[in-house]
Amino acid sequence: MRRPRDDSEPRPIAPRPDLIAAARRGGFHHVAGFELDPARSGRGHCTVTGRVEHRHLNVNGVVHGGVYATILDTAMGASVITLLGKGETTATTSLYVEFLRAAREGDHLTARGAVLRRGRHIAFVEGNLYGADDRRLAQARGTWYIWSNEPPARAPARPRRRA
Repeated sequence: MRRPRDDSEPRPIAPRPDLIAAARRGGFHHVAGFELDPARSGRGHCTVTGRVEHRHLNVNGVVHGGVYATILDTAMGASVITLLGKGETTATTSLYVEFLRAAREGDHLTARGAVLRRGRHIAFVEGNLYGADDRRLAQARGTWYIWSNEPPARAPARPRRRA
């Protein structure tokens, strides 16, 4: 038996597959000081850049791990957005980040996200974060759930078997 659609759960608004328009719209990544780079992005991949500011540092004087996760999540999620069809929306369901090296104030960061596989409802994505010298600072993998705002097509009823 099919469950009724639960419209009480929060859902993100439908994103713009056009990364230039999405970059202008802003969002948390913009508030955090990072920008989508449409010139280095395309179908199934996205680049996000930014410079480390004092506000990005932890108590040890290096970039906080949440900053790495934010820039990677942005690049990886945007790479999924480039593959969405009309009426589709996506959101991060899991994100696993491995921290390889520390970045410091003033460093330039570049995150690159790429979709490994996009299914009907799940996208598998990888991301890498680099410093100005192209040394990898972090690597990530994650999944993004994809759903449509369109009601699913009902499958034809199957005939019942006689006993």
